[in-house]
Amino acid sequence: MILLRADRREVRLGGAGNVGNMLAALGAPARDPALLATFIGKGIPRLVERALAGSLEGEADAALLARALPLYERYYGEESGRRTTLYPGVAEGLEMLVRDRVPLACVTNKAERFTRALLADMGLAHFFAVVVGGDTLARKKPDPLPFRHACERLGVASGETLVVGDSRNDVDGARAAGCPVICVPYGYNAGEPVQALDSDAIVASIAEAARIVIASRTRLSARALT
Repeated sequence: MILLRADRREVRLGGAGNVGNMLAALGAPARDPALLATFIGKGIPRLVERALAGSLEGEADAALLARALPLYERYYGEESGRRTTLYPGVAEGLEMLVRDRVPLACVTNKAERFTRALLADMGLAHFFAVVVGGDTLARKKPDPLPFRHACERLGVASGETLVVGDSRNDVDGARAAGCPVICVPYGYNAGEPVQALDSDAIVASIAEAARIVIASRTRLSARALT
């Protein structure tokens, strides 16, 4: 099994633009899009709070946050998928894995309803047997619960589950769940280089990750026959 994120690693999203629209509607100060991009990764509520505060660790007034969240969700719902493109190797890699009968799950901090809609819009929904959003369970990444839940749903042991991610959320959550983890070098990671993460390897694309998985399965099958 491979666990893929639906909010960044495979797709380029217009998230920063949606935040900009929200800030404008609130009459709040505009933020640099490059700064907004570093705020992505902890789910919509934290993204909105960071944008309002203007910093990664900032906190927003509770009343303002309550006004801002539905605005952001409205803009996001209207724009989701319109400016989204797949990173190179995503479709190829997923197709390779499905052909090799590798069960797939998508684990993300994005709300489940937005995740499912985006996967459908991008023609990726049929690849994933399980989708775990940021609001599916009581806790989200970097907590290990989403990864453990996905493993249980697919009937695969966590130690036999490869997580493919791009951020500390993925690496820390995978490690805590007992899953091996590799990273792609693109996506949003709060400005932290992927090389600084405690991943088992860094691969250039989902297609490269798929080739590693398939080669490993082939070797295991060959050993079982000897």
